[in-house]
Amino acid sequence: MTRLRILSIATLFPDTARPNFGLFVEKSLRALAAQPGVDLTIVAPVGLPPFPLSLHPRYRQLRALPRAESWNGLVVHRPRFPLIPRIGARFNPAMVARAVLAAVRGQAFDVVDAQFFYPDGPAAMRVADALGLPFSVKARGADISHFGHDPATAPQLIEAADKAAGLLAVSDAMRRDMAAIGIDPAKIAVHYTGIDTARFAPGDRAAARAALGIGDAPMILTVGALIPRKGQALVIEALPALPGVDYRLAGAGEAEGHYRALAQRLGVADRVHVMGPVANADLPMLYRAADAVVMPSVSEGLANAWVEAIACGTPIVISDAGGAAELVTSPAAGRIVQRTPEAIAAAVQVILANPPAASDVAASLGDRFDWDRNGRELAAHLRRCAGSRE
Repeated sequence: MTRLRILSIATLFPDTARPNFGLFVEKSLRALAAQPGVDLTIVAPVGLPPFPLSLHPRYRQLRALPRAESWNGLVVHRPRFPLIPRIGARFNPAMVARAVLAAVRGQAFDVVDAQFFYPDGPAAMRVADALGLPFSVKARGADISHFGHDPATAPQLIEAADKAAGLLAVSDAMRRDMAAIGIDPAKIAVHYTGIDTARFAPGDRAAARAALGIGDAPMILTVGALIPRKGQALVIEALPALPGVDYRLAGAGEAEGHYRALAQRLGVADRVHVMGPVANADLPMLYRAADAVVMPSVSEGLANAWVEAIACGTPIVISDAGGAAELVTSPAAGRIVQRTPEAIAAAVQVILANPPAASDVAASLGDRFDWDRNGRELAAHLRRCAGSRE
C-alpha cells in the first residue's frame, strides 16, 4: 500500500492548558493515524492576541505550550498566529495558513485535511494552494451554523468548499445545512463520530450514584459549555414542573452567573448543581448516574455528548437540532422536543415514569459510532482526495 502523507490542520485540539478542547478531533486523528499506510502530521495553531493583550492571564498557559511535541503518540506542531479578539475572524484563515506553512516547511505531503470548517477550511485552501495539493474539510456544527452565515466569514468558507477535493459532515442533517448555504451536496460524505465503546457502556446506575455521592432523587444532566446556545436556561425553567428532580450541569462558560441567578429567581437553586468542567475519563460514570441527559441546543452537528450518553444506557431529551433524528431512532433512545420548558418537562416526566432498560438505550446506536470505523472512513476519504490530482 502506498504511504499516504497527511497534513491535518486542527484549531480545535487538546493541549495541557485545555485538555478537553477538541478532544473528539484528537480521537478521530488518533484513529486515522492507526490505519495502515498513513503518515500523519498535525498542526494545531495557537491564536494569541498582540502585545499587551497577550499578557492577560487567560493566555499565560497558551504562551507556554511547546512549539512541537508528541501528544498521546501523535506528532503535533503548535505554531502561534496573531489573534484579534472578537473582530478578527475574517483574518484568521490567512494567519493560520501562514503559521502552518512555517511549521511544516521542507516536509512533503499528499493531501491537506481541515478538521473544522472555519478557520481551518479556508486556511487549508491556502496551504494546499501553496503546496500544490488537494484538500478536504470537515463540518461539525457551529462552523456552518455561525461562520457559514456571518457575512464576514461566509465568503471564505464557501470558496474553500468550492475548491476542496472532498468534504465531510458529522451528520446527514449537517450535509443538508451545508447544501442550504450553497455548498455542492455531491461533494459531501457523512462521517459519523466515534466513541470508546469499552468506556462508554451501560453500568449500574445505583453504583454510579453512590460513587459520585448522589442521593436517590431523580437526576437530569447537561454536558457542555455554559453558553446560551446550549439551552441550559430552558432546563432550569423546566424544573418547577419537575419537583424533586436534581439538575447537574457539567461544564463552564459565560452564562454561569445568569443560570445561577435564574435558578435563584425560580426557587430551584437547591436543585441546580454547576459542576464545572468534567474530565472525559469521568464522564461515563456521570452519564450512568443520570436518569436522562437533557440538551435543548439551538444548533448542533451531532453532539458527542448525545452519543456518549446513549452508549452508557441513558436516554436523551434533545431539541430538533443537527442530526437529532439520526440518533433518536427509537423511544428507548429518548425524545426530540420543542425548545420550551413545558416540552422538556413533559419528556423528562415520561422517561422518569417508565425508564427504558439501559441495554435497550445503548443498542439503539447499532454499530454506527466506532472510532476504528471513523478512522478507516477518514483514511479512505483522504486517499480519494489525494488521488483527485492524478
